[in-house]
Amino acid sequence: MNKLLLITFCFIATSFTKWEQDFPTAVQTAKEKHHLILVNFSGSDWCGPCMRMRNEIFENETFSKMADTYLVLINADFPRNKKNQLSKQLVKQNDMLADKYNPNGSFPYTVLISAEGKVIKAWDGLPKENAEQFTTEVKALIDANK
Repeated sequence: MNKLLLITFCFIATSFTKWEQDFPTAVQTAKEKHHLILVNFSGSDWCGPCMRMRNEIFENETFSKMADTYLVLINADFPRNKKNQLSKQLVKQNDMLADKYNPNGSFPYTVLISAEGKVIKAWDGLPKENAEQFTTEVKALIDANK
């Protein structure tokens, strides 16, 4: 039984992709590691396509492995339910990110940027590609911007 628990824990640990909340920290990490930043604007508790994107693409093992190796991830979340409200500092940061990268307020909206803030590609809405195709597209953009 203990081996089964260990195997399960290892699987969960390796399939978990870290999403940074603090944008300045993400920029610093991206500069240090020479990574690009993927910013995802979501309404985690009200936007159906946002939930699908998280479940079908971002939590996919293929995407997770690629992202853990080549990207710094930021989730600029805009929840509506009181129980999911963010700190004032995080709300201010997400508003600033939206003003700069998502001025039309689309959800989901995903932007691949350099550590200097240059937009490389933006996806408006849930991508039509499956997780593997989306991952391949993002990886090709990473390779082209090294």
